[in-house]
Amino acid sequence: MFGRLLVRLIRGSRGRLVVALVALVSGAAVVSSLLNLSFDIRHKLSQEFQTYGANVVIAPRNVAVSEDAGAAVPSLLDEKSVMDAVESAHSGDILAAAPDLFVVARVSGTPVVLTGTWLDQSRLLAPTWKIDGNWVSSRGDLTHCLVGSNVAHRFLWKPGDTIQIDYLGRSSEFVIQGVINSGDTADDQIFANLSAVQAMAALSGHISLVQLSVMPAPAAISGVTGQLRSALPGLQVNPIRQVTKGAGDLLHRIRLLVISTVSLILVLTALCVLATMAALTMERRVDVGLMKALGGSITRVMTLFVAEVAILAAAGGLIGWAVGVELSGWMGRRVFGAAISTRWEVLPLTMALVLGVAVAGALPLRSLGRVKAAVILRGE
Repeated sequence: MFGRLLVRLIRGSRGRLVVALVALVSGAAVVSSLLNLSFDIRHKLSQEFQTYGANVVIAPRNVAVSEDAGAAVPSLLDEKSVMDAVESAHSGDILAAAPDLFVVARVSGTPVVLTGTWLDQSRLLAPTWKIDGNWVSSRGDLTHCLVGSNVAHRFLWKPGDTIQIDYLGRSSEFVIQGVINSGDTADDQIFANLSAVQAMAALSGHISLVQLSVMPAPAAISGVTGQLRSALPGLQVNPIRQVTKGAGDLLHRIRLLVISTVSLILVLTALCVLATMAALTMERRVDVGLMKALGGSITRVMTLFVAEVAILAAAGGLIGWAVGVELSGWMGRRVFGAAISTRWEVLPLTMALVLGVAVAGALPLRSLGRVKAAVILRGE
């Protein structure tokens, strides 16, 4: 009997209930899409900010004085101890890491900057570099190198050429695997794998600094730098301010925008449902009066209306969540060039929010409990 009454109640007011359902579906769709985007935004921002390259640098705290030249030169780091510390701090927050060794070598008597690094990490630490040729994919490759576009132009080099590099009376030959066009200082350098440069410079086990690409969230960067500073007290572990601040500010603004938009949408949806339910309250005064006159208790009558609101909220939440998933996927493809992952925790959260909005909007129905059967039967 209760189910039949509920079905007839919904059918009798289906016009106004459709308006409330559309409002709930629209609100739930926007809310679920924004929540899905907010939960997945950290991963997508990390992909976007990887294009800025390294955002944390480990470097010597002091400089050493060269006895031969009498000039201040950067101190060198012990590769094993530093990279062991990086490895111990390695988590999902560290996206890439590579040690670097810089020496000033000569090519045909002309000084050039020779950088030893892990070339297999270059594509992660400098993803904006364009290359004519191929990357060096293995850090164990000691015969190939990459050259900056300015250096290649100066010596008229191209991929496939064999070059000879001299350093302190020692010479090494490399085959150019690719020519880099970076738009920055990398265009003036030659890059080879770290082991090859260490061997040529007789600096086995020594590096100049370490570059890290860390997840561009303030909590992730502060956590990684804190661990490394504790493990390497004699070294500088500093984030690159421009990159980290930009990432943190953008993440904060996006989350603030999501929270503000979700709050506004929920308020507007609640007002729409409230207006619809207020109109229904006026229409149902007669029905409630007749139910009471026939012996229906106020508890059972109000249970009918609560069940109606619950069904409305459940339908609006489920349909809105499904639409929101598609909407967040569309936004992900438009903004990030990749679909936003479906976050299942958004479903119960969306359902809870929609139910809260529906209950808040159904407050006018409480006045039906004060309807007097005698007044309705007299036509007042």
